[in-house]
Amino acid sequence: MILKKPEMVLIDLDGTLVDSVPDLAWCVDETMKALDMPIRGEAKVRNWVGNGVPRLIQRALIDQLDGECDEALYAQAAPIFMALYADNASKRSQLYPSVIDGLNWLKDQGIRIGCVTNKDEQFTLKILKDLGLFDFFEIVISGDTLPLKKPDPAPLLHGATFFNIKPENAMMIGDSISDVKASRAAGFSIVCMSYGYNHGVDIHTANPDVVIDSFAELANVIKHS
Repeated sequence: MILKKPEMVLIDLDGTLVDSVPDLAWCVDETMKALDMPIRGEAKVRNWVGNGVPRLIQRALIDQLDGECDEALYAQAAPIFMALYADNASKRSQLYPSVIDGLNWLKDQGIRIGCVTNKDEQFTLKILKDLGLFDFFEIVISGDTLPLKKPDPAPLLHGATFFNIKPENAMMIGDSISDVKASRAAGFSIVCMSYGYNHGVDIHTANPDVVIDSFAELANVIKHS
């Protein structure tokens, strides 16, 4: 399928632009050690990410995707994790292949670009700057920018308002069902990456408009001049 060329694209961070799991997993395991609990390992963390750091910490504490953890234990774990992650947000994370080429292609097409993520701003900006992505984006909408985050459409609509672009002329690029739900609710088109974080579920099942394997394929699925 060839999608209409958007005037604006909002792009997710974790699992779309950046494989951030190595840093997150390291911080999870160090937090577990500090609490004298078993480490969880990168494979489990890869299945848990995608709904913000607080939810990741809860999942690590209960060692599963769904469910709630003891509030007192969370209150003990959260500051430990946050301190670790503040110093380790981008030490082990890497860009996915062709991300820079894809971003440059979008800019060459005259498409406005923003980043929208459920990660808190303090971590988002550090990752974007450390990995050389920050200057590509005219706006960065983080998990604590607004009262609501994805899958609510509010962050996407905030981006559309910022650019003064109608939702029907906007696109989201993401990797999860949360991104698909937010895009549908906002009236954006949605392209998903096949390699991202979707709690172990094939992203095709969420029925995005298009699924691609790398940013190099954007030129094949977006109509361009």
